[in-house]
Amino acid sequence: MITYKVLTTNEEMELVQQLEHAVWGTSPIPTHQTLTAVKHGGTVIGAFDGDKIVGFSYGFAGFENGKVSLCSHMLGILPEYRELGIGAELKQQQKQLAVKIGYERMTWTYDPLQTRNAYLNLTKLHGVCDTYIEDCYGKMDDGLNKGLPSDRFQIDWWITSDYVNQFVKKEYDKPTVLASWAYNDQNVPYCDDEYFRKITNFDKEAYLVPVPADITNLKEQDLDVAVDWRLKTRTIFKTLFQNGYTAIELVKTKDKPVHYYHLVQKNKLIIPQ
Repeated sequence: MITYKVLTTNEEMELVQQLEHAVWGTSPIPTHQTLTAVKHGGTVIGAFDGDKIVGFSYGFAGFENGKVSLCSHMLGILPEYRELGIGAELKQQQKQLAVKIGYERMTWTYDPLQTRNAYLNLTKLHGVCDTYIEDCYGKMDDGLNKGLPSDRFQIDWWITSDYVNQFVKKEYDKPTVLASWAYNDQNVPYCDDEYFRKITNFDKEAYLVPVPADITNLKEQDLDVAVDWRLKTRTIFKTLFQNGYTAIELVKTKDKPVHYYHLVQKNKLIIPQ
């Protein structure tokens, strides 16, 4: 049975450091930083299998456009525990703590080509995204990020809103698919953005944007194709965001190498603007 605990001591922060190294293979955050953060509106929550820490979330107080939010900066889970719903529960635990502290909004970033994260952040948690950050962290050489520009979606999670807490799926007009895909001669799926490049006026209620279902496997198959997906989807997402659209969910497909982001006009959503 997995249990969850708010972490506050130096010894607990050292456990988080060990987990950081196991998950990403990089130097962990100094404990003096995480300890200071939790004393000033930040949060660190651990997931435990018995006495063994298997996952954690870390957030710190942020300030943007005149409003305070909780920046949920890191969430890590050991590989063998990643299909047990721990990530979603860590976010829910963090949300409960954030509301108790007094936050109305949480934010975090993730790679839009990492569809497991996309499904959690948008489809399950009902976060939304209309912010694309190009090469957010510069060059990254860890196993998860190596080889691609570190582009990121910024999620806005309105944790006290009805949109999140009393979510009702809304039906939109049939979305327009902005790009197609096909297999190349090496049987690797590539992105064809010819249709998107011909559009001069974005006026549909909703659009679909394809992304690789498994970018990690795609990078191993053909890094050049993976980079091409990054660059083409970067242009599509940035254009849609600039034209007033917001990503609201990831739509999974069965037995296909792509999934689809669903984007709608932001003014159609009942969320803080």
